[in-house]
Amino acid sequence: MRIATWNVNSIRTRVGRVVDWLVREDVDVLAMQEIKCTESQFPYGPFEEAGYEVQLHGLNQWNGVAFASRLPMDEVTTGFPSAPGFGKAGADGILPLEARAMAVTVNEVRLWSLYVPNGRMLDDPHYVYKLEWLAGLANDTEGWLREHLAQPLALMGDWNIAPLDSDVWPTWPFGTSTHTSTPERAAFARFEAIGLTDVVRERIPEGFTFWDYQQLRFPRNEGMRIDFIMGSPAFASLVTDASIHREERKGDGPSDHVPVLVDLDVDTGMDDDRPMIF
Repeated sequence: MRIATWNVNSIRTRVGRVVDWLVREDVDVLAMQEIKCTESQFPYGPFEEAGYEVQLHGLNQWNGVAFASRLPMDEVTTGFPSAPGFGKAGADGILPLEARAMAVTVNEVRLWSLYVPNGRMLDDPHYVYKLEWLAGLANDTEGWLREHLAQPLALMGDWNIAPLDSDVWPTWPFGTSTHTSTPERAAFARFEAIGLTDVVRERIPEGFTFWDYQQLRFPRNEGMRIDFIMGSPAFASLVTDASIHREERKGDGPSDHVPVLVDLDVDTGMDDDRPMIF
């Protein structure tokens, strides 16, 4: 089974590129982030024509996560129990929840699509929100692992954290910017401490997954590695290969992120002689 994660940065803008890549790379399941649309606005047609079902969690023109799969998706979940809200409280005093997390089960593999809050600035309320969001996710994941240790689990998506100094370009403003601060890296390390592994890094030690549109970041290779597939021991044991698709940052109208993909030793039950779709 071939699964991938990709912050598409507006699916309505990039649906052609995304579907073309899915078919070309023979992907079974794609976790998407920043779809930036509601259910009624999502461009289902091209996905369905290519043989993919879509499940999504989108509330407005911001954020939003989704899955596209040509295999059955079960146990669809939006959000996680400990997720904090952010923004202006409603009449009930409760902060609204953003569309940043959803999960599906495919072939008994539990998959999450995650869009971790950016943080914005170290002194911004969004930074506090980011750390609270990650702490809640870690707590819920730890509990889930205790109850379902044998079931493969992967937390996939845009983590908005660069865990290592080598995950950003050499002149990155360490100490004065989000993504590399000590609390953020500690929050990321918490997931490793509870048993998850970056299943891509052991196969691809170096390489970025994001390049800002401004200041010629991509031509200068001033990027960041912030998109990860964090797998449980049961998931990691199934991984046979991994790849970062840097070429998808090129061409017309790319996302500022590129896909990250892993192959699993899981029988999909699909006919390898199925006709190609162009």
